[in-house]
Amino acid sequence: MSAAAPGRKIINLGLQGGGAHGAFTWGVLDRLLEDGRLGFEAISGTSAGALNAVALADGMARDGAAGARSRLQEFWMRVSAAGRPGASARDFIGAWMGAWRVPAMQPIHMIEAMTNFSSPYGFNPMNINPLREIVIEMVDFERVRACAAPRLFISATAVKTGKIKVFSDGGITVDAVMASACLPYLFQTVEVDGEPYWDGGFTGNPALFPFFTETRTADILLVQINPIERPTVPTSTKEILERMSEITFNASLLRELRTIDFVNRMLAEGRLDPGHYRHNRIHRIDAGKALEKFSASTKFDTSRAFFEELQAAGWMAAEDWLQAHFADIGVRDTVDLRAQFQ
Repeated sequence: MSAAAPGRKIINLGLQGGGAHGAFTWGVLDRLLEDGRLGFEAISGTSAGALNAVALADGMARDGAAGARSRLQEFWMRVSAAGRPGASARDFIGAWMGAWRVPAMQPIHMIEAMTNFSSPYGFNPMNINPLREIVIEMVDFERVRACAAPRLFISATAVKTGKIKVFSDGGITVDAVMASACLPYLFQTVEVDGEPYWDGGFTGNPALFPFFTETRTADILLVQINPIERPTVPTSTKEILERMSEITFNASLLRELRTIDFVNRMLAEGRLDPGHYRHNRIHRIDAGKALEKFSASTKFDTSRAFFEELQAAGWMAAEDWLQAHFADIGVRDTVDLRAQFQ
């Protein structure tokens, strides 16, 4: 998919993480694949974005765009089935929630108990993760690693150093994907080559910098599912924690967008050598409006109806974006980065 057929354009995809909200990205990818006018040189994904990326790559390797669409649908339906009442994933989450129902005790003992229960090393000592089994069953990682395109970049956060780790090429494994999706308050660290990792959203959601040196295309389409802005000030404990989470998981992306804007301006002003730097054109499909009625807590909603609602919203958002901006690919930016920071 590295060479474009007549009328076809090549882009890089950046897929954000966001738990169950990643079903919106499924809808976006489904529409782009159905349209067929875009090819993907590389995909950078984090957490749910990484899961979407490997499902797409596996399906693409098996049966092209049709295989990718089928694989993505099967993946999200499998996740939903695992989360239905009576299934292992729902039982696990129920047990986790049940851990907060502590009996009456002295305040200091209550604090100690809740601190222990809130750690995955306490409430999940066997480190059970039903999602891992779904990924193992669905993704042939040898097949994915053998494909030249799309190249995958999967981000995780090194626990000891706090630095980003980007897995690519031969490093694309089930452990790398699960490391990228390892929320530290739900799961124990995931070790890859002896190093412990947490969710990549802390340091790269998604990482865009691999595109700058590892790909030829200058067009980056970002599928953003974590809202940058909220119209109201959070006041309840739940709202405050949810907004803190959104800000945290957008911070690294905003830094990268600011850097891209800076480099683009320096190139336009002739202050950087175009032989060493390039203008990267940024495009975005934003889930903000589609998800504004849902709180951050719905990232744990695995119901089929919820997934299908988000998939339909993502499909329509991609359709609108294709109609408005397909002609701009390879020509101009469709996101005003300067306006993002003013």
